[in-house]
Amino acid sequence: MTGFPARGFDHVETWVFDLDNTLYPHHINLWQQVDVRIRDYVADFLKLPPEEAFLLQKDLYRRYGTTMRGLMTEHGLDAHDYLNYVHAIDHSPLQPDVALGTAIAQLPGRKLILTNGTREHANAVLKRLGIDPHFEDIFGIIEAEFEPKPSAATYQRFFARHAIEPSRAAMFEDLARNLEVPHRFGMTTVLVVPEANRAVERQPWELEGRDAAHVDHVTDNLAGFLAAIPLVPRKQP
Repeated sequence: MTGFPARGFDHVETWVFDLDNTLYPHHINLWQQVDVRIRDYVADFLKLPPEEAFLLQKDLYRRYGTTMRGLMTEHGLDAHDYLNYVHAIDHSPLQPDVALGTAIAQLPGRKLILTNGTREHANAVLKRLGIDPHFEDIFGIIEAEFEPKPSAATYQRFFARHAIEPSRAAMFEDLARNLEVPHRFGMTTVLVVPEANRAVERQPWELEGRDAAHVDHVTDNLAGFLAAIPLVPRKQP
């Protein structure tokens, strides 16, 4: 894939997962709801027509990691008001994913969520998928002090808060750019891409990077990928 040897999983003791478009497929109508609400918030906040608001939303997202961070930096946004609005969505399109739950449960070690969304949104997603019992904790945008991935400071806060040794951890993400810093810190990285032949609403740059040197593995089937990882039995303490 990249010409570099891919890191494996036999040493991994902490499994870190992004949330949206990673733990559930891109084509499920969930993040699209958030996307529309972000556009509407930007339009109302800056008094722009929807088309201009959408273009600005995506520009800020690309430059700052989240539209919210861009609005905070350039327009003095109240982040709490923004987050309450954009995450007020219908989570019912998500259904329990037994295969994913089984695959996550068999992973040896700790499992954590690292998301640019909120803890409340993450909890709602995990419960709808039926996989919430498998996760130790959620590190969201508030815990990150509103500084989103791919900022190195956010990963450092996450590692410190949960006493994680990055060289003994793996990161699963749907954006390749969010894997560059984890890989640099020593994590095994996995890029979760849209399922083949499924139409998805993404910006072209969001789908780039699967051949990057900081991407160790690529999959369009997270449950199947996890189930196929050859796991080394861990010694009991």
